Amino acid sequence: MYEWQRRIQDMICEIDLHIKKHDSESLSLSYLSKESGYSEFYISKKFKEISGMQFRDYLRYRRLAFALKELRDTDDGILDIALRYGFSSHEAFTRAFKEAYGITPSEYRRHPEPVVLRTIIKPFDCYLSEIGAINMKNTSQEIKTYFVTIPAHKFLHIKNYESIGYWDFWQKQNLIPGQDYETICGLLDSIKGKLDDMGGDDANSGSGQIMAYINEPTGRICSWGIPLAECYGVRLPLDYDGDVPPQMLLIDVPESEYLVFEHGPFDFEKENQCVEEKIEAAMKAYDYDSAGYCLDTAPGRIFYFYHDPERFWKFVRPVRKVM
Repeated sequence: MYEWQRRIQDMICEIDLHIKKHDSESLSLSYLSKESGYSEFYISKKFKEISGMQFRDYLRYRRLAFALKELRDTDDGILDIALRYGFSSHEAFTRAFKEAYGITPSEYRRHPEPVVLRTIIKPFDCYLSEIGAINMKNTSQEIKTYFVTIPAHKFLHIKNYESIGYWDFWQKQNLIPGQDYETICGLLDSIKGKLDDMGGDDANSGSGQIMAYINEPTGRICSWGIPLAECYGVRLPLDYDGDVPPQMLLIDVPESEYLVFEHGPFDFEKENQCVEEKIEAAMKAYDYDSAGYCLDTAPGRIFYFYHDPERFWKFVRPVRKVM
C-alpha cells in the first residue's frame, strides 16, 4: 500500500502540472498507463482505492477548480476559460460548473460566493492518513527567531475545543456535518484575497490556509498552561466584506506584536519530526526576560502555525513588552 500511495501521489501532482499547462493529451488513463507500465484498469482501481473517487471525476473537479479561479480573478471570456480547461463548449462547461457548485459560471462571476472546490488529494500525507513520516534525516538548519508587527486583519475559521494536534483536529471535525476536511478546505480555497495565499492549489499554507490557536477559557489546556481552542482558517484583509460560510466564524484581530520561530524549507518525509522537535525546543528555551517581552496570554489572542515544507515551518506567538 505504501508504494501505491506514493505512486498515486506522484500521479496526482503530475495531473495538476498538466492542468496548469493546459495539456489535455497527458490527462488520461492511457497516458498514465504508458508512463507507469501498469494497465489502465489497474491504475483506475488503485486510484479509487486510495483516493476514494474515480479518476475521471477527480480530473473533472480539479479542472473546474482551476477554471473557477480564473472566472474569479480574471476578465477572460467564459468560453475561453472553458476551452482552456478541456471543456468542448460554453454549454458543456456551464452544465459541469452548475452540477459541481449549484450556480452557473456567469452567476458566479457576478457574485463569487464561497463554494467547495476540489482541492488536491493527499493520500501520502502522514498527518491525515497515519502512514507516518520516514524521518531518516536530521536537519542542519537552525531555528530563526524574530519579532514582527502584524497589522489588524480578520480571521475566518472553524475551531475545536477538544482536539490535540492536526490529525486529531480533523478526526473530530470530520464527524461534524459540513465541517469535514474536504468541505472546509474546498470552501477556503475558493475565497479570494487571503493574506497568506502564495498562489498554491493545495490545502495548506501555500493556498493561505493555516492552523491557529485562540486563547479561550473553555479551550483545552496546552503544554504551556494556556486554555487554547484549535482552529483552521485563513487570514483576510480588515476590509473583507465577502460572504461568510454558515459553518465558519469571522473575527477581527487587532494589530499586535508577535515572536516568530521559523525553520526554512525541509524534506517532509525525512525531516519533519526533527524540524518539529527543534522548533519545540527553541520555543521552550527562549529567554523572554532578556528580550524584554512575555508571551501574551490574554483571552482572544491568536497563535498562528504555518506548516509548508516547501517554504517553512513556523510558529507565530503573540507577545507584549514587559513594562
